[in-house]
This record gives sequence, structure tokens and C-alpha cells, in this order.
Amino acid sequence: MNLPEQPSESGVPARPAAAGMRASDADRDRVADRLREALAEGRITPEEHAERIDAVYNAKTYAELEPVLSDLPPEHEARPRVDLRKEEETLAPPAPQSPNLVAIFSGVERKGRWLVEPTTNISCVFGGADLDFRQAVLSRHEVTVNITCVFGGVNLVVPPGVRVVGSNTAIFGGNDLPEDDTTDPDAPVIRVTGTVLFGGVSVTRRAIDDKKHRRDRHREIHQLHREHHQEIRERRRELRDDTRERRDERRDRLRELRRERRG
Repeated sequence: MNLPEQPSESGVPARPAAAGMRASDADRDRVADRLREALAEGRITPEEHAERIDAVYNAKTYAELEPVLSDLPPEHEARPRVDLRKEEETLAPPAPQSPNLVAIFSGVERKGRWLVEPTTNISCVFGGADLDFRQAVLSRHEVTVNITCVFGGVNLVVPPGVRVVGSNTAIFGGNDLPEDDTTDPDAPVIRVTGTVLFGGVSVTRRAIDDKKHRRDRHREIHQLHREHHQEIRERRRELRDDTRERRDERRDRLRELRRERRG
């Protein structure tokens, strides 16, 4: 009896002599795992991942599984790791800036291409800070963002492939950190430390060209505008109804007074 060949390096079992050989659940799970890794590495978009996952679990043979990974590197092939510092190979490091950011009854932000010092200190009192790391250049493999925040908030945006470690303390506040999207032991690390009182720290993971997020944000703003205009229309309607009701009451009262005088 002929048995299927062992899985190839790409994660898809090597094509047997019979192209119509049936794939097992384990084969489909191996391909799905490789697609999840490709999504975490930024090689495919969430939409592509969803389409390919559907194709994987609808596949019946090895031949139907092979095209799903045809444009992805083999599973065990050495690949360049996701690293914010890769820009150093082609561009000079950005000019150093103060590692201390202060927002008191105001806001402060860092975005674009900027140099992240080993430790960035953020102090907020009734204010907020926004740091975008998607085009930032890390000064070393692991950097620290030390936060001292009272009645304020700090928002961090990181690209895929960067590990965020929360080591801060929140008192009457909270942290919203994403789960790790990479298993690479050499992935860059952003460690969040410090203390937040009556405030919060929010970290979102988003690609530089994340058009879907912008579309969702525009859609949300449009929906808020619609709800606001609907609320205004309802208030105007209530005012008209109230005015009409008062006018009717005055008219009825005048009629009663006339009848009383005639009587």
C-alpha cells in the first residue's frame, strides 16, 4: 500500500505520485499554522488570511493545499526578522530628541521616524501622550517606556512583530495591551513600566499602511455625525410638538373665557 510522503519544508505534504491523494485534518492544521505565522510576520493581510484559511479547510487533497502556500517561504528557511532597526542599513539614524515627555493639562506626541532612547520617560497630569513606534528606530533591542500618569492617558501604536511587555502598575485605571503576534525570540521588545493613577495605558498593533483601520475610524466618525444629527432632529420635533400643545391649550382656554363672558 502506498503511504503519503512526509511534509515538506513549506508545511504542505510533499506531492505524492497520485495528485488526488486525500489530505488529513493534521495536514490542514499544519498549513493553517503556517498561515497564522505569515499573518503575524506581515506577509499576508487579514483579508488574505481569511480567504486562505477558508480554502485550507475546504481542501480535500494535497494538490488543493499546495497553492495556498506557493508564494510564502518554506517554514524552516532562514528569514529576515521583523526589526524596527532595519532602517539603519539604508538610512542614517534620526537625530536624538529629549527622552522626557511632559503633558500637564495638555498633550504630547511622537510619530514618524524618530529615535527611541533606551528609556523614554512620560509624565502626564490631566493630559495625554501619543507615541507611534511604527516608523521609529530603536536604539537597542529592548527599550523601556516609563510612565507616570495622574488623571490622564497614554496611547502607544506598535507595528506587527514587536513584543510589548507590561510591567507598570495601574491604580484606579487599566492597561490595554495586545497579545504577542510573533514567536521570534529576537523580536524587538518595548517594556512599559511606571505607575498610572486614575488613568490608563492603551497599546494597539497596527501596520503602517493599515487602511482598514482608517476606514473603520472614518466610518465611526460618520456614524457619530449621523447620530448627532438624528438627536438634533428629535429635539426639534419635541420642541414643535411642545409648542403645538401649548398653542392648543391657549386656544382652548380662550374659548372657555369667551363662553363664560357670553353666559
